[in-house]
Amino acid sequence: MSLNIRRAQPGEAGLVLSFVRELADYEKLAHEVEATEADIADALFGERPRLYCAIAEWNGEAVGFAVWFANFSTFSGRHGIYLEDLYVRPSHRGKGLGKALLVYLAKECVDNGWARLQWAVLDWNAPSIAFYKSLGAVMMDDWTLCRVTGPALTRLAGSSA
Repeated sequence: MSLNIRRAQPGEAGLVLSFVRELADYEKLAHEVEATEADIADALFGERPRLYCAIAEWNGEAVGFAVWFANFSTFSGRHGIYLEDLYVRPSHRGKGLGKALLVYLAKECVDNGWARLQWAVLDWNAPSIAFYKSLGAVMMDDWTLCRVTGPALTRLAGSSA
């Protein structure tokens, strides 16, 4: 059995979007997926890509992915990685693929001199939380994720300062 982690290649936006949809189904959030294959292709492979993706392959078959972008800590004065999505197909869980994807991203941070690797996890996802804690992740329960989207984003953008 062989495991390979590699960067997504141009022409694989459909594969990446299929993983996004599978993850959304797992998280009971399929109704929130608006992205198109063209959106993913532009974000990953457009003129100025700001999104990155690693594909996990098992015996040559793509079975998982990690999508991330660079963030910045003003406190440390250094960049880091924000992991947007991590997903391994259920049929391939328990083989070390999720850990291999996180190791890949940790190495990316270390190799670039970046300060941290961070992500969010749904509070009901006990198996993932236990897995992340086993790797040394610290749950930051004192922080609350904030988001402004849709009409609220439009209203805020139109507000006077």
